[in-house]
Amino acid sequence: MARMSAEERRESVIRAATTEFARGGYHGTSTEAIARRVGVSQPYLFRLFPGKKAIFLAAAERCVEDTIRMFAEAAEGLEGEEARHAMGEAYIEAISEQPERLMMQMQMYLAVAAAEEEGDREFGEAVRAGWMRLWDTIHLPLGADPHDTTTFLAQGMLINCLVAMGFPADHRVWAGLGPSESDG
Repeated sequence: MARMSAEERRESVIRAATTEFARGGYHGTSTEAIARRVGVSQPYLFRLFPGKKAIFLAAAERCVEDTIRMFAEAAEGLEGEEARHAMGEAYIEAISEQPERLMMQMQMYLAVAAAEEEGDREFGEAVRAGWMRLWDTIHLPLGADPHDTTTFLAQGMLINCLVAMGFPADHRVWAGLGPSESDG
């Protein structure tokens, strides 16, 4: 079996870190657990990343970039309501099929709040920059209307909460999130 390059190993660390941080959060996840999941020693882990914060931020960046790519692909060639529907469907499918994606997003927001409470703004700056790239990605397909963009993201956050709490798709709390009867 061929040895992995440092870049391939780095990728495997990001994937493992996403799994571990999604489940345990920033403070509840050890670098030892990440190293064990990847099959490397902690010293090797720290040759790839300078520390736990750098690993978390790389996993957070990957989570945001994967979501941006998913929205861009879903909305390609579409505008307005068609784009909104396609992006919404793609997102619900993604977090349903890959619950770690949703859990990592939720952990990112918690890590920002906890870090900023302690005076560390680096988490927030990185996550907010990703959020703005996400906002920009969906803004144009939705017609460049700030209200429509904000509404889409607000509904997405509600979807995050409902999915995280385990509400089944046919539960009444979902009733107002789909297209209304008058939409077509």
